[in-house]
Amino acid sequence: MVNVICVGVAVIDSIFSVPQIPTSPVKVMAEGYREVGGGMAATGAVAICRLGGDATMWSRVADDDLGRRVIAGLAAEGVATTGIRQFPGHISTRATVLVDPNGERLLASFQDHSLPTDPAWLPLDEIAAADAVLVDQHWIDGAAAALSAARTLAVPAVLDCDLAADPAAKDLVRLASHPILSEVALAQLSGEASLEAGLRAATQLNDSFVGVTAGADGFAWIEHGGEVQRFPAPVIQVVDTLGAGDVFHGAYALGLAEGMDSTVCARFATAAAVLKCTRPGGREGAPTRAEVADFLRSWTP
Repeated sequence: MVNVICVGVAVIDSIFSVPQIPTSPVKVMAEGYREVGGGMAATGAVAICRLGGDATMWSRVADDDLGRRVIAGLAAEGVATTGIRQFPGHISTRATVLVDPNGERLLASFQDHSLPTDPAWLPLDEIAAADAVLVDQHWIDGAAAALSAARTLAVPAVLDCDLAADPAAKDLVRLASHPILSEVALAQLSGEASLEAGLRAATQLNDSFVGVTAGADGFAWIEHGGEVQRFPAPVIQVVDTLGAGDVFHGAYALGLAEGMDSTVCARFATAAAVLKCTRPGGREGAPTRAEVADFLRSWTP
């Protein structure tokens, strides 16, 4: 079984189901509430396990009740948690999410920026035995250390980049073998309005591969200076988009670990993300490998 090392944020999401996402300051009465594990890299790790891979999580949490719940939740999903360090005297990252009946969401998160950022304690030598690496940008120093080690060892490394206003995001794009950005991050990084122009501009940072997730418009990428390629997403009844991008990145990293080429990875990851969107909750909705296989047998892009 292949193993993917996941580096980044792990949280508990407090999810409120609301009639609509507010556009101005107002009191909103929720129609439902639940708590689920979340975080970009952490949700990717859970997706990897559900899809048949092994995932190891490297992350920082506080030595508090929430941090212990984060670790327990990941362990219950089969994620190896020995690489999660608890720091006393800090507050674990948390997030509140509003989800409307169309599955769209508004997310507010808190991250204790006093958490130690030095990644010197990470067991980077373990990357040599890994089949792929997945990082998010919520721990820049940890992500950079893991991506640098992966590049040196020629291990495929996916960057999940949802925002690129921080100049450090450019360094992560350079380091990753497969940086995959949100539409917002690509626009911030490139200064271009269209996906194709943005991808071409982003190749100035990474001429091997740059991808962008575009929601209902699917996935687009460019590699080795070639043409922009697109993989469409099917039309579905969306229930909840929370965690869909994280599931996509986890599935894409697993695909690379299994030796899939770019097009097969795109199809596999898109199917996993689409299935997630048909279900409520963040990582709760991550599909199994059998479910993705069934979907792929009936889906002709």
